[in-house]
Amino acid sequence: MPETRIRMAVPADEAALGELDRATWSPLHAVQPAPEPPYRPFFDERHLPEDYLVAEEVGDAPGRSAGAGAVIGYLRLVPATPLACNRHVRQIQGLAVAESARGRGVARALLRAACAEARRQGARRITLRVLGHNAPARALYASEGFAVEGVLPGEFFLDGAYVDDVLMGRSLTD
Repeated sequence: MPETRIRMAVPADEAALGELDRATWSPLHAVQPAPEPPYRPFFDERHLPEDYLVAEEVGDAPGRSAGAGAVIGYLRLVPATPLACNRHVRQIQGLAVAESARGRGVARALLRAACAEARRQGARRITLRVLGHNAPARALYASEGFAVEGVLPGEFFLDGAYVDDVLMGRSLTD
């Protein structure tokens, strides 16, 4: 089985990340409508390559030379706000894993790498928001030490139903 490696994104990842983002769109986690052409750039002035951790599959795979990596996931990690008094908090603002790589621990590896990167950046806390009906994601986050810190009931009206916005976080100093 190919190995998964986590690294920081680079500008050359734009096409692969955009394709992955569109392929993994789901009402289970998205509050925006499904993307339609013409597609917006994946990277822009608010979404920089250095904000993303990329999971890539390395090793031998059909149609790929040994050592070449295929992008199979990403996680966006940014400061929670631009405020100096909040500088110690990082926020996860997006996580996606290719359908073909699900169930192999890629999301968990991305979460662990995000916590390590946040610590490297000097953060003491990490937070995220997840839709209330996304039980698989909520269970994953809980298993990695994230706790529900707040709920905004019925915050979104998606696909004909009101959905809670669940705020989760964890300390990075334990």
